[in-house]
Amino acid sequence: MNSEFFVPGRLCLFGEHSDWAGEYRAAHPEIAAGRCLVVGTDQGLHASAKRADGFLEITAELAASERVGPERIGTDERSLTEATSGTGFFSYAAATLAELRSRYEIGGLQLFVRSDLPVRKGLSSSAAICVLIARAASHIYELGLSIEQEMDIAYAGERRTGSECGRMDQICAFGRGPVVMQIDGSKPRFDPIRCGGVFHLLIVDLCRGKDTRKILTDLNACFPATPGSIPAGVREALGQRNQAIVAEACAHLGAGNGEGLGRLMTTAQQVFDECVAPACSELAAPRLHEVLSADVVRQLGWGGKGVGSQGDGCAQIVARSADDRAELARLLESRFGVRCLTLTLGGNP
Repeated sequence: MNSEFFVPGRLCLFGEHSDWAGEYRAAHPEIAAGRCLVVGTDQGLHASAKRADGFLEITAELAASERVGPERIGTDERSLTEATSGTGFFSYAAATLAELRSRYEIGGLQLFVRSDLPVRKGLSSSAAICVLIARAASHIYELGLSIEQEMDIAYAGERRTGSECGRMDQICAFGRGPVVMQIDGSKPRFDPIRCGGVFHLLIVDLCRGKDTRKILTDLNACFPATPGSIPAGVREALGQRNQAIVAEACAHLGAGNGEGLGRLMTTAQQVFDECVAPACSELAAPRLHEVLSADVVRQLGWGGKGVGSQGDGCAQIVARSADDRAELARLLESRFGVRCLTLTLGGNP
């Protein structure tokens, strides 16, 4: 019998990259703790799953009406390792199953996945599939994993692919509500945030590519104590300056202050462009900046910034109202050929 699951993507409102940066604090206490403000997206991965003996099989219908698979991978160590070393859609799933099998005596899975979540756009489609595999295995094999255990397995699975991601992405396991995560060394802490009003966000798929692994590799090269002004700027931006920005963002959410939240996004993007972007060519992000500087964004939105690892993946904009969001989406799609997704925080979406 098939079991049904849903895992959303995640939108990092503020604090991108500070999750993995904060992990350096475990051995280097002079580095500031990481702090992120994250929310689950309205879009995500819907899946039906059942037990399989000796293999992992996935068939997927992706957001761009692309069908992938079915692809079948053996559950023996060699087959899973070979699949993990790839860069395709299934490498993250294979890596997470390999991590699960290293901890528990389980077999394989057969899944059909339907996704309306853009891939490689900074919305953590990779983390979502990792959490999905952990959650499906926990249910089907009666492992009884907590959300935190699902997140830990998903994180370890994604790291098996060679990604230098931090622990923020797996917050998608919590669902759609906003959560603050603090990383002080290797121990994450999660605190849900209550919205004091309704926030009308627009997620803009820039329909361009970016190399997330290069971004992570280049920024990790600035830690823990790499000399030079650029690495120092990265550490400052992801440390003390980020902590202050996230604290202010939480205050705006609690007060229902959409204007304050949007203007803070613009400020956060300026800090990122000044201090972090010089460390990696992928972060120049010409399409991101073209969209954020458009006159219609100023007229219909309070402000915006990049998403996730940044680069030309997605932008996020705080619209002035639900009607303004709809008009802004229409105008951006017609002018720039982008794809827009809505996200409402607080109240009834």
